[in-house]
Amino acid sequence: MRMKFTLTDYMEQVLSQATYDKLEDGTFAGRVPRFKGVIAFAATLRECQDELRSTLEDWILLGLKLGHCLPVIAGIDLNGNPRQVDDDQLRQELIKGYSARRDEDAEINAEWERITLESWPP
Repeated sequence: MRMKFTLTDYMEQVLSQATYDKLEDGTFAGRVPRFKGVIAFAATLRECQDELRSTLEDWILLGLKLGHCLPVIAGIDLNGNPRQVDDDQLRQELIKGYSARRDEDAEINAEWERITLESWPP
């Protein structure tokens, strides 16, 4: 009996719809027409396929995290019950992330300044 991996099956179905083009400079571009933003560029076709797979993974995971409605492919529906995120909630999450990053940057700058002052003059 074959084990079923929904996400893997979904990705395989999506990637079977991918199109690849060889560009004038000899590199490759790949995209999945129904998936806006899922595009990749690489030196070889194999590298382009790998990059496109990685881009698709990120696209799916971000879409699920943000509660976006993903396309149903070959009867596979990853949506379940998409969570609704209102603008205020999203704004608060972004501010919280920005504040944490700002605090982290301030700590790094303070440490850098301390190290610089301790070692100056040479």
